[in-house]
Amino acid sequence: MITAADLPKTIAIFPLTGALLLPRSKLPLHIFEPRYLQMIEDCMKTPTRLIGMVQPRSGAGEGKLNSIGCAGRLTGFSETEDGRYMITLSGISRFRLGQESTGFSPYRKFDVHWVDFAADLGPAEHDPCLDRRHFISLLRRYFDEEDLRTDWENLGRAEDELLINSLSMLCPFGCEDKQALLEAPSLSTRRETLITLIEFALRGGNNEEMM
Repeated sequence: MITAADLPKTIAIFPLTGALLLPRSKLPLHIFEPRYLQMIEDCMKTPTRLIGMVQPRSGAGEGKLNSIGCAGRLTGFSETEDGRYMITLSGISRFRLGQESTGFSPYRKFDVHWVDFAADLGPAEHDPCLDRRHFISLLRRYFDEEDLRTDWENLGRAEDELLINSLSMLCPFGCEDKQALLEAPSLSTRRETLITLIEFALRGGNNEEMM
């Protein structure tokens, strides 16, 4: 188990639009670019095996990243016959980007700051205000609208954090929406954001309605 004392000052960053990783959640990834194949190989040599997932910032120019991401520990790895990697990252903690490292590397590295997200290393969160019946009913309407499928029995039994975080990661929201879900300060806030996004989608995504 990784503690605050184990968190490194500098980590490799994997910028990926639309990819959301949250603490205590799992993200499967398919790695094929040579620079990121090298990143995985280098990561496996480190004690914590951490990689930082960060979304590029929408409309901010090439190479610009959002200031907050989430670090995942490399916990699953397999190699295909043609040299690609199939990996799984297990979310550990969010971070705030600091200075980019200037040393040579085919991929980007940043100094990162963990202090604002100490709770990410703690136990799973609960959402005491979650109205599960209303939430699942809303979710069924959204899944029907988006032609999505799920195991409703298992979904209904999922713990609060697993339910809310899994939906945040898997639902087809835009990049800015995914970033808002990542930056939510608590599980309750993330659930409120998720409901707002679902209701917005069900209204047809009309900006005037959203306002």
